[in-house]
Formats: sequence, structure tokens, C-alpha cells
Amino acid sequence: MAREPRLIEVRRNVLKHNDQLAAGLRDRFKDAGIFVISLVSSPGAGKTAFLERTLAILGQNYRVAALVGDLATENDARRLARSGAPVRQIVTGTVCHLDAEMVERALEGWNISEIDFLFIENVGNLVCPSSYDLGENLRLVLMSVTEGEDKPLKYPTIFNSADLALITKIDLAAAVEFDYAAAAESVQSIRPGMEIIKVSSKTGEGMDAFLNLLESRLTEAKLSGAGQWLVSRRSQGA
Repeated sequence: MAREPRLIEVRRNVLKHNDQLAAGLRDRFKDAGIFVISLVSSPGAGKTAFLERTLAILGQNYRVAALVGDLATENDARRLARSGAPVRQIVTGTVCHLDAEMVERALEGWNISEIDFLFIENVGNLVCPSSYDLGENLRLVLMSVTEGEDKPLKYPTIFNSADLALITKIDLAAAVEFDYAAAAESVQSIRPGMEIIKVSSKTGEGMDAFLNLLESRLTEAKLSGAGQWLVSRRSQGA
């Protein structure tokens, strides 16, 4: 039992250091005029397929790039590179999440002022990533119809720290008898007022709504100029 306070203090110090680095990243992104979106989900929820389609479509009119985290292999980076966007893989080894220092290192050598949208795909995990600010402007949490309607109730912290919920693989909703109303109720019980968008990477359903949201957020950020950028709930102490 005597070790518990020490472990808590170490964790606090780690998170404080991460928050300081994330604040520095957020300032860099703001100065460069880049809008940063992070994606979090459990393994198999369709993050990579969704991001591949997003990069391909947005890349037609905007300068896009991506960082992708995984415990091992660079398979996801090679897959995302098919979109034509610059992509870098962050291999975390045994670490179950990305942190601000990993993102900072991965950006070395990139001129981020030449990017409009930067996407950061986190490691497939709904627990650890909730505590780590990456300097993003918008955090997405994805849940697929194959995971069940009560996902937010099982992992409330990540849904409470996210800014937008995406329900993926909706082309399979009928086959798995997914109850959208129940899923929406679960999300709203954890994060009242959170916007939810239903998407299918396979059919493209819902992609327009998502991309329109991103474009409007980028426009808002650029119009604000030297003013305040969108700040995540993590930096507000939520």
C-alpha cells in the first residue's frame, strides 16, 4: 500500500509534462494555421478505413497529412499512403497510446505550415488515450455498429473527453440489428449535447456531413486569425 501514493505522483508528473508539451504543440499548430484532428477507437472500429477515405476526399481540395500510431508494424501508414497524402507511422512498442512527445518527434522535418488538416490516428484503445492531450483541435471517438450500443457506458472517460462521436460501419447496421436510438442515448448520457455522425467508409454515407463539419471548423479557425483557436476540453480541465 505504501507504493500507491508514489505511483499516483509519478502519473501526475507524466501527465503534467504531457500537457505542457501539448500546449506547445497547440501554439505551433495555431501559428501554422493547421487544423488538427485526432481519432480514437477500439481495435477494429474502422478508424483506418475511415481515415483513408477522408484523406482521399479532402486531399482533392486541401493539403492533408496524417500520423498513425500502432503497437507494431507500419501497415496502417502504407495503407493510408494510398490516398496520396504524406503519412508517418509512430510505432509505440508496448505503449498503448500516443502522447505529445511522440507527436512532436514525428513532426520533425515537416513544414506544417504547408498543411491544412493534420490527422492523428491513435492506437486502438479506449482507455489510455483519454488522458493524453495531443494538441489537437478536435478529438473524434469512433464506435462501430458491431460493438454494441452501450460502448459509451463502458468507456465513459474517452467519450467525455472527445468532441465528436462517429458511429462507423453503418452499412452493417441492419445485419447486426443495431439500435441507433439506444446508442445515441448512451452517448448523450455521458456527454450531453455531443454531436453524433453516422458514417460508412464503404458506401460513403455520412461522409459529406463529416467533411462539411471539418471545413466549417477550418474556416472558423482561419477567420479568427490571431484570435482564439478551438481548445479541447482537456486543456479546460474537463
